[in-house]
Amino acid sequence: MTDSVTTTQAKTAPATSAGLAVRDNDLRSPQGTTSIADTVVSKIAGIAARDVVGVHSLGSGTSRTVNALRERIPGARTNHAQGVSVEVGETQTAVDIDLIAEYGVAISDLAAGVRRNVITSVERMTGLQVVEVNIAVADIHLPEDDSAPSGEAERSTRVQ
Repeated sequence: MTDSVTTTQAKTAPATSAGLAVRDNDLRSPQGTTSIADTVVSKIAGIAARDVVGVHSLGSGTSRTVNALRERIPGARTNHAQGVSVEVGETQTAVDIDLIAEYGVAISDLAAGVRRNVITSVERMTGLQVVEVNIAVADIHLPEDDSAPSGEAERSTRVQ
């Protein structure tokens, strides 16, 4: 009986975020309803996933290539939802994330950290219940991937 009282109190006690009172299940009230767009949830999830140490980037090879081209366009913005797809209902959401992990990071620990950070961020900011966060590790980023390919260095020194 004590557990149910504690749970009920936790759901009704307001938490503050940036000075605003936020309560669970405030998406429907007698005064009206609040709907949250898929893009809002995907941006929140994308930013939360990138904040985890060991995540190199989000997205598959194709989406990363498109984003790299987009970044070269003057005035273009970063796509925070890259590599994230969501399904948003009235009170619940599910999140799918494709990511590239840094070499040397334990993938199971990385996935647990990303899952925890995404769930916390989405639930706190939207009031939606996150029912699942599926993570697909598409690749591993190696430190030498950032340096110039060896073939380019050889070509530049051979040709004068």
